[in-house]
Amino acid sequence: MTVTTNVMKLKMYINGEWRNSSNADINEVINPATKEVIATAPRATKEETEETIQVAKDAFESGVWSGLSAQERAQFLFKIADKIDEKQDELVELEVKDNGKTKAEAGFDVSDAATCFRYYAGLITKPDGETYHVPEPVQAMVVREPVGVAGLIVPWNFPLLMSVWKIAPALAAGNTIVFKPAEITPVTAMKLFEILEEVGIPKGVANMVMGKGSVVGQTIAESKDVDIVSFTGSTEVGRRIMQASSGNLKKISLELGGKSPNIIFADADFETAVDYALFGIFFGAGQVCSAGSRILVEESIHEKFVERFVERAKQIKVGPGMQEGVEVGAIVSQDQLESILEYIEIGKKEGATLALGGNRLTENGLENGYFIEPTIFTNVTPKMRIVQEEIFGPVAVIQKFKDEAEAVKLANDTDFGLAGAVFSQDGAKALRVIKKVRSGITWVNAYHPTYVEAPWGGYKQSGIGRSLGTYGLDDFQEIKQININLAVEPVGWFSN
Repeated sequence: MTVTTNVMKLKMYINGEWRNSSNADINEVINPATKEVIATAPRATKEETEETIQVAKDAFESGVWSGLSAQERAQFLFKIADKIDEKQDELVELEVKDNGKTKAEAGFDVSDAATCFRYYAGLITKPDGETYHVPEPVQAMVVREPVGVAGLIVPWNFPLLMSVWKIAPALAAGNTIVFKPAEITPVTAMKLFEILEEVGIPKGVANMVMGKGSVVGQTIAESKDVDIVSFTGSTEVGRRIMQASSGNLKKISLELGGKSPNIIFADADFETAVDYALFGIFFGAGQVCSAGSRILVEESIHEKFVERFVERAKQIKVGPGMQEGVEVGAIVSQDQLESILEYIEIGKKEGATLALGGNRLTENGLENGYFIEPTIFTNVTPKMRIVQEEIFGPVAVIQKFKDEAEAVKLANDTDFGLAGAVFSQDGAKALRVIKKVRSGITWVNAYHPTYVEAPWGGYKQSGIGRSLGTYGLDDFQEIKQININLAVEPVGWFSN
C-alpha cells in the first residue's frame, strides 16, 4: 500500500463545526485503482454519534429549518445544486479516486446529484395537501409534516449520488439529518457537506458522522431520538437495521440487494439486446444493486447470443477510471475483490461453464489495483449459488428458457425483486411478461436508465419503501389529519 503526499484529512460535520473523533482509530481511504492512501477519516464513537443525534433533535425542535417556508428551503436546495455544478470537475476526480469508477460514470453521478436537488427544490413548492367533503359542520384536511430526525446511511457504490438521493428529500421535507457515509468511500460526502456549509444551512440541521456501521450505523438505528432510518446496502445489513429500529417503531426505508433478470426473447432486436445486456451487468464493474446479472435468453438464439455477448465483452477496456477510453473501472476494495473471486471459484465448482474471464487483471499497469476481467458463466442451473446470490461484481450468468411461462418462472425464482427487463419487438408480449416480473424497477428494450422523477425500490428481500420521485419525499413526511369544527357548540352526547 502506497501513501500519497497529499493525503486529505477528512473530518465530521456536527452542529456546524468540522470535528475529529476522540477515537484514536483512524480509517485510511484507498484509491482502488492504485492502492494509494488518498485520505484519512475519523471513526466516531457511540457517544459522539449519540451527541450528534441530540444536536439534530434540538435543531429540529427549534424550528430553525422545519419552520422555514417551502420556498425558503427550496432556495437553499437550488443553491446546493448550483455549487455541485460549479465543482463538477473536482467532484468527478474525487469520486473516481474514492470509488474506482470511470470518469464517465462519475460525471453522470455528479450531474444527477445536482438534478436531484433541483427536483426536490421544485417539488416542495407545489400543492401537497388535501381537503375532504365530510358532513357539516366539520372541515377535514390533510397536511404533510417532516418526520423529525432522519438517520441516513449510504453504500459505497455510488458515494455521492446515493447521499443526495437521501439528503435532498430529507432536507426538502424539513427534517434534520444525521448522515453516515460508507466507511471506504467518504471523500465526496465531505465535499458535499462543505457545499451545505457554503450555502448557509443552519447549524445542527445537516450533520455527518463517519465510522463503522457496527458503531455509528447501529447507534443511529437503535436511537429513540431518530424518527426515520433510510438505508441503502446489503439485505443482510438491512435486516439488522430493521431489527435495531424496532425500539421506537421508527419509520424505515430500505433499498437492499438484487439478482435481477434480463429476459431476451428471440424476436428482440438482437444487437440492441446484446448491447444493453453488456451495460446491464458490466456498468459500474457490476457493483450496482440493480445490475442485470441473470441474463435469460430464449433457447432458439441462445448459442448465437452467447457467442456475440462473449465477443463484445472481450473488447471491454478495464483500467483506472481517469484514463481515456477505459469502460470499466476498479473493484472498490480488497475485500470486495476477494468476494467476487470466491464466487467465481464457487461457480466453477458448481459445474457452470466459464465462457469468459474469471481472473484478476494484474498486467499492463493494473498490478497495483483491484481489477477483474468481465466474467461470463453459461450452462447454469437455477439453484446454483452464482444464480441465486448477489455477487456484486462484473459476473454474468446466462440461462436459457423455452417460452414465456418458463421465462417468468426463472425470472421470479429468487429472494430478490429489485429490477428486471424484457427485450422483445412484440409489444404485447413484452408488457405481459414485464407485468409478471416481481420487481420494482423494470425496463422494456432497455436496461439501467434512471430518472429522479420515478420511484426506485424493490419487492421481496430487495427492501421496503421507495427513493426518488414523490415517493421519495413521502418517506420523509408524516401525514396529519386535521378536523375543524365550524359550529362551536356542545356536542350533546351526554345528558346534563
